[in-house]
Amino acid sequence: MTLPRNPYPTVDVIIELPGGIVLVRRKNPPPGWALPGGFIDYGESAERAAVREAREETGLEVTLTDLLGVYSWPDRDPRFHSLSSVYIATAGEGAVPEGGDDAAQARVFGLDALPDEIAFDHRRIIADYVAFRKDGRRPLPGL
Repeated sequence: MTLPRNPYPTVDVIIELPGGIVLVRRKNPPPGWALPGGFIDYGESAERAAVREAREETGLEVTLTDLLGVYSWPDRDPRFHSLSSVYIATAGEGAVPEGGDDAAQARVFGLDALPDEIAFDHRRIIADYVAFRKDGRRPLPGL
C-alpha cells in the first residue's frame, strides 16, 4: 500500500506582549528568526499544539485569542511542504520569553523593528497580522 504524500500539519503562534510580538532565533536550519511553532503531534489538536509549542520554545504559558489563518503554500518551508494554522495569543502580565527546545533565543520585537533575517513565510504572516490588528481584515486565501 502506498501512503499519500500530504503536507505536514504545523502551528505558529503570534504571542502579543507589551512592546511587540515574540520571535525565536532558530537553532536548526533554516536559520533566522521565526514565530514560535512546530509540528502537531498525532492525537493532538492544533490548539493544544500551539500552546505546547509556545511553552517549549519561549517558556510562556499562553492563552489563544484568535485564529489568524491557514498558510499552506508548497514552498513556505524550504525543507518540505507544511501547512500551518496560525494563532494569536497573549501571555500573563510581566511574562518574559526565554528560548528553549529548538529555539536558541526568544525575544520581543516591536512591529516596526523586526529583524532582517526572518525564516519561512513568517514575514508575510506578520504583515497579515499587522493588517488584521489595524482594521480587522483577515488574510485572503492565497491561490
